[in-house]
Amino acid sequence: MVEKYHDESLKIFSLNGNVPLAEKIAEVFGCKLGKCDIKKFSDGEIAISIEESVRGAHIYIIQSTNQPVNDYYMELMIMIDAMKRASAKTINIVLPYYAYARQDRTAKPHEPITAKLIANMLVEAGATRVLTLDLHTVQVQGFFDIPVDNLFTSPLFAHYYMEKGFQGDDYVVVSPKNSGVQRSRSLAEYLNTTLAIVDQDDELENGGYVIGDVAGKTCIMVDDILNSGKTFAQAARLLKEAGASDIYACASHALLSPPAKETLDAAPIEDICVTDSCLTDEARHPEKLTYVTCSKLMGEAVKRIHENTPMSPLFKLDDENYL
Repeated sequence: MVEKYHDESLKIFSLNGNVPLAEKIAEVFGCKLGKCDIKKFSDGEIAISIEESVRGAHIYIIQSTNQPVNDYYMELMIMIDAMKRASAKTINIVLPYYAYARQDRTAKPHEPITAKLIANMLVEAGATRVLTLDLHTVQVQGFFDIPVDNLFTSPLFAHYYMEKGFQGDDYVVVSPKNSGVQRSRSLAEYLNTTLAIVDQDDELENGGYVIGDVAGKTCIMVDDILNSGKTFAQAARLLKEAGASDIYACASHALLSPPAKETLDAAPIEDICVTDSCLTDEARHPEKLTYVTCSKLMGEAVKRIHENTPMSPLFKLDDENYL
């Protein structure tokens, strides 16, 4: 049994985005989630009331912005405002998945930078700090004028594959698209493997090509967001054509939007490992899906933020207490 955390000034609340993960994070502290009531009126308006005193407290609000994205962001903004008006000392936002992070630049004229807009909204609502997991691009941190801690999932996945013995020359970590090389390189360094890249191009007859030697090797594909499953499925096909033996995959955030299940079930992938940063209906889960929890990692981060201790150990593979 986890010993109860004795600092009563720390309070953890959950909104509707991912209550099971929030409960696991609260378990790290040996405490229960704070009491609040969330209602939705018939016209879609959201009403929130806090059902305990938060005056002078350090508040941590856990909200993952998976589907329905906009409803969950609106819940979060209203909750921040409620905490501010209830005289909370600090309002710390725990965002296991930061939706809209992919809209981080103007790729063509007249496009919004929605990732920056969300950052502005959170700050203006009254957030004092943000803790998140594996941002789509790390420069999104710079969109905020408050402290942002961005944790990485590489140590979680490295621990998972190390337990399987997936290390050394017989394995290769693969970026399934050329934009995710840095993420794949990080895992390759942990597992002491080589690195390969799948350059997907729909304009080519075969849909792309593989850069690197994968023939006869077990491949581990790495991505941050698993949405439709098309990127993994296409990359797996190209890896097989290049002579790969077995293919595994891992992704930080499993959105699994239809038809991801059907696409991934038909792909030549042995196992797909994801974190529980997003909550999705089991009917949308591929048969080969495996979950690892990010709750200990995020719970430890909350503790370190609250105690003003270094976050750097959480970026290493040295301590299995939070893996």
